[in-house]
Amino acid sequence: MGIKNFFKNAFSDMKESAKAQHEVDKANLEAVKAESKANWEEAKMSPSARQEMMQKEREEQIAEAKARTAAANERIDAAKATKNK
Repeated sequence: MGIKNFFKNAFSDMKESAKAQHEVDKANLEAVKAESKANWEEAKMSPSARQEMMQKEREEQIAEAKARTAAANERIDAAKATKNK
């Protein structure tokens, strides 16, 4: 009985794992399809619209980098403050 239950549980676990992996694969496929469509739509944009979009992205990246720099400087100051105690 022990071996029979072992294999029964093992196959049940494999079945559940396969179902979960299938859901992951479906979600990844949908994401790739959406990204591909977005790339296609961006490729069809006019040059001025594409430049505007790229400028927005650069501005967002600059803002993110400045925020990271500020956070790092705060960590440095905090480390120096605890070091001097």
